[in-house]
Amino acid sequence: MHTAVFPGSFDPITTGHVELVRRAVPLFDRIVVAVGINSQKKTLFGLEQRMQWLRDVFADEPTVHVDSFEGLTAHYCQRIGARYLLRGLRNSSDFDYEKTISQLNGIVGDGLETFFLISQPAYSHISSTIVREIIKGGGDAGPFLPTGLQLPARHDAPA
Repeated sequence: MHTAVFPGSFDPITTGHVELVRRAVPLFDRIVVAVGINSQKKTLFGLEQRMQWLRDVFADEPTVHVDSFEGLTAHYCQRIGARYLLRGLRNSSDFDYEKTISQLNGIVGDGLETFFLISQPAYSHISSTIVREIIKGGGDAGPFLPTGLQLPARHDAPA
């Protein structure tokens, strides 16, 4: 079975994330959208909220599964038997960063392969960081969020 892991904080999940996973569905038997837990990183939304959003968004995709993990992504992939990572590239800065990470994951993950999908132009400007800033600033983040995703009424503290 060809299993790919799409790791991230998904704080929040964006239309760019969704588009990338949906494009990757035909390429793998199973895709695990995995929320990485980093105790050093302050998130806007709580883990359960983010995981529920992911489950809701991909409810119609039987080969997409949602999970969370702590520690190194490469070790998580080994634990679940995934041989592939899925990553999106929006621009050349993403490429430079992701190339280095993929090379390290290949060593730490004993041959873990990274598949890169280049963002479609309509999504290349969207990042969770920018969407969080819009939300914190009281702006309308709706155009960057999956259809039907409901933000909690209060955005200034983790859910």
